[in-house]
Amino acid sequence: MTPVELSRTVLRAVCSAVDDGRLSVAVPEKALVTVPGPGGCGDYATNIALQLARPAGCPPRRVAEVLQPYLARSAGVTAVDITGPGFLNISLDRDAASVALVRRILREGARYGHSDALAGRVVLLRIPYEVRAETVADALVRIVGSQGGRVEVEHGEPADLRPVPAPEDPTPLGCDAACWALLHPAPHDRPRISADHLVQREGNPLFRVRYAHARTRALMRNAADLGFGPEPGPVGDTEAHPAVLAVLADHPRVLATAAAATTGATTAELGGGPSRVARHLLGLADATLPFLSAVLPVGDEKPSAAHRARLALAEAAGTVLAGGLSLLGIDAPDHL
Repeated sequence: MTPVELSRTVLRAVCSAVDDGRLSVAVPEKALVTVPGPGGCGDYATNIALQLARPAGCPPRRVAEVLQPYLARSAGVTAVDITGPGFLNISLDRDAASVALVRRILREGARYGHSDALAGRVVLLRIPYEVRAETVADALVRIVGSQGGRVEVEHGEPADLRPVPAPEDPTPLGCDAACWALLHPAPHDRPRISADHLVQREGNPLFRVRYAHARTRALMRNAADLGFGPEPGPVGDTEAHPAVLAVLADHPRVLATAAAATTGATTAELGGGPSRVARHLLGLADATLPFLSAVLPVGDEKPSAAHRARLALAEAAGTVLAGGLSLLGIDAPDHL
């Protein structure tokens, strides 16, 4: 269960409590879900009870006590504890949550993380005639579009979007490396136009992202040769997979934040969405690569349900890497 999905679960609990007459409040549009703070427990925490206490006319802890059983009955939730003045701390069935997440990614494919949250919103961007500004604007068109909004770009002054210009022409790097060189740094940072973006080594962030994707595709081919395919399920005991699941679960939030920042950003903040997405993909690649060595059977080991589940998780990671790169205008090759 992703934080976005858990937020919806919290709102459904509020709605059920209102329908049953246990609370008399207007159901809010959003419920904040975060990792537990000091003194908290479980996987996630929400302050929804504190948010509703005043309109409900009772103490936050009492609101939390009303909501607790509704949340505890939700699918994928194993425990709900109340801490402090009324924080609801939620523990999840990690196997069930991870299986549901992987199934969702494989079902939605490259559209995982897309939504209609910005449907009907139109953002007008005025940019200078400069290659980095044009590249950032082009990526913003796709990122905002992934959330249902639309970006219209025109050239002129005064410019709304003016990232630090490229120090030299990035065209010799080729389309993919040039896009990464211009989008990965924050808009206020000077981009580095260098052949280092073309080198196939760990020190090259673009290579790590594309290599992680290519490795997931290679594992799919290797598994097929061994006679088995992906099937979401418990992955067994590996050290690396929790980090992969955490980054995958955060993908919808990263896309939503990258797009929403464009619609309400100050001039200084405009253009940061592509950099946010690029850094998120790098984090996913760095979490995925150590996990991939545990996917295939070793030696005389026979393919098991855990191997099929690990292959499904690897495929999900590759799917998200490819989808994210496409939003940046960068190809994700199956072979490197």
